Amino acid sequence: MKTMLNALKDRRLELGAAADAAPQGNWRSARDADGVVWLVLDRPDKSVNVIDRAVLEELNAHLERLEAERPRAVVIRSGKSAGFAAGADIRQFTGASIEDMQRLLTEGHAVFDRLERLSSLTIAVIHGHCLGGGLELALACKRRIATADATLGFPEVMLGLHPGLGGTFRSIAVADPVEAMTMMLTGRSLPARKAKSIGLVDAVVEERHVAAAVRAAAAGQLAGAKADLKDRALSLRPARSFAASRMRKTAAEKAPKEHYPAPYALIDLWEAHGGDRKAMQAAEIDSFARLITSDTAQSLIRVFFLREAMKGQKQGKSAIRHVHVVGAGAMGGDIAAWAAKEGFDVTLADVANASIGKAVKAATKMLQATLKDPVKVRDALDRLVPDPQGHGVRHADIVIEAVPEKLELKRSIYAAIEPRLKEGALLATNTSAIPLDELVAGLRDPSRFVGLHFFNPVSRMQLVEIVSHAAIHAETRRRAIAFATELSRLPAAVASAPGFLVNRSLTPYIAEALILADEGIPKERIDHAAEAFGMPMGPIELIDQVGIDVALDVVDGLRPVMHGFPQAPEWLRQKRADGKLGRKSGEGLYRYDSEGKPAKQSLDALPDSAPNDPDIADRLILPMLNAVVACLREGVVEEEDIADGAMIFGTGFAPFRGGPIHYARRRGIAEIVARMEALAERHGERFKPDAGWSDLEAR
Repeated sequence: MKTMLNALKDRRLELGAAADAAPQGNWRSARDADGVVWLVLDRPDKSVNVIDRAVLEELNAHLERLEAERPRAVVIRSGKSAGFAAGADIRQFTGASIEDMQRLLTEGHAVFDRLERLSSLTIAVIHGHCLGGGLELALACKRRIATADATLGFPEVMLGLHPGLGGTFRSIAVADPVEAMTMMLTGRSLPARKAKSIGLVDAVVEERHVAAAVRAAAAGQLAGAKADLKDRALSLRPARSFAASRMRKTAAEKAPKEHYPAPYALIDLWEAHGGDRKAMQAAEIDSFARLITSDTAQSLIRVFFLREAMKGQKQGKSAIRHVHVVGAGAMGGDIAAWAAKEGFDVTLADVANASIGKAVKAATKMLQATLKDPVKVRDALDRLVPDPQGHGVRHADIVIEAVPEKLELKRSIYAAIEPRLKEGALLATNTSAIPLDELVAGLRDPSRFVGLHFFNPVSRMQLVEIVSHAAIHAETRRRAIAFATELSRLPAAVASAPGFLVNRSLTPYIAEALILADEGIPKERIDHAAEAFGMPMGPIELIDQVGIDVALDVVDGLRPVMHGFPQAPEWLRQKRADGKLGRKSGEGLYRYDSEGKPAKQSLDALPDSAPNDPDIADRLILPMLNAVVACLREGVVEEEDIADGAMIFGTGFAPFRGGPIHYARRRGIAEIVARMEALAERHGERFKPDAGWSDLEAR
């Protein structure tokens, strides 16, 4: 961070005068030579600022003093290099009643209202992340100056909420109302310049120009946003109602109201009260308090903590800088590209030069979509080096094998690579199902061998299974977990077993879908049941997405641990023989258009005579839960929370349900066991409850 921010962070406060108040808890205060008071938020012993009751109480005390002193201007900024503030501390929201939340929010609103009423010009100087409650703090100031690296957003919808400290009405007052609503409804953050273009901030400057920008603002040379014709129109109910109806339609395409009520609550709030700030403030408090106590919000908050727990498994650094990937197919190419994006030096090898070229082309497309900055894309591509001869092996800190799932092929690659590895280098496999104890045969030093099972597509799927085996060294496992975290992925430590955790648990879901389809139940009905439960994609479409050839290999390979499941139907094998492999071939279980979208019949268009089964959802989901419980019992995964996190971040298991084990506990383990026993009577042994259910109930 530049000189001024360093001065603030180091408590030197070299702003032209001595501090006018001693350092106090979370805030520091100083007055500069121009008579401007600087309030610096710097939570002790934390790497990022969060907004909680203590922060607000201290701010309130400063405001009381400033009301009496009436300085020329007051600047609020952060002493953290990471950014302005990461939002509210959501730990204060867990387990609270509606009345508790209403009281807590009312107190918070009173502080922000006091800041807004301050007679001095108030200026928020924003760098880095400015999210949620942090952005609401900035919006309570009269002016906002952002540095070029700043990002601003309202991520509350990801937790089943909407802004609760004034963001709903202050954002639409200073920014384009539709753009502000879109921010709140999607949870997407905006870079500084985009935020300025919609009126959310008043100026964007480089860090070295912050002091000059503050002086200009204090001198009245930085005007605030002014309402335009659209703003005035949307202050009227008819215009809001029209816009709100379109917003509801868009929201319904992404998040069904019965599962995710927050977007619809926000739209209702804006439609009813968007022209009356006082009414909207009262309604915001009431709406937020009711949402926070809902099952959806509590489950999504749990998911937030699961993510933090998975990140928290990291101990120390991986000491990995150079990554060598063997195999430039879809997975190997994606792993290499993602590692380059995250700042690692990468060499990519394959026996076919054409495969490497195709991988680099795909990497360019992914990097452009994720980085969006041509300079950053160029730098990432510079770090991704085609290496058809495999020279990078000798210099690599980790070699990741990502070739087809053939045991002997993988072993032959290890035999060629291991003698060339430098001291301390790790050897990893991206196998999705082969037990590592079978792969290590022939290795001279199996202690440095580990499984790193990424999921497709690597750029979107956050999970990496860290797969151990009998001979792995604890340091190898530690470094692998650290490496996954440094890749901005979420590690889940699992033991070597067929399918590990995620594929083993997901396969019964896919296999049961095939059985349902074999019974004549329309594929659209099967997919709809899964999506209505909350899965991101139905199992039939999922088979087409991964490829019928791949799906058959996985189902066949895991049959030994899928008790009672029959062979995959012959008609599916015929599709593979005919080259109808799914989305990648344009036809599989569905037909696909030029954009890769499946042609699906609506449920209303299905004939009345089409077979149905009222138990479709349970038939799909309960075998998945049964497999997760078996994995816990067998020690494939040790902790319930890691199992839940892995299934959410690796399969998209309905986040609003908090994970499969959390869902089972909420629904009732006894009820689920009884349900499976009833299904077993009708459909066979594959629904027999695993012995681990009794252990789960006893915990």
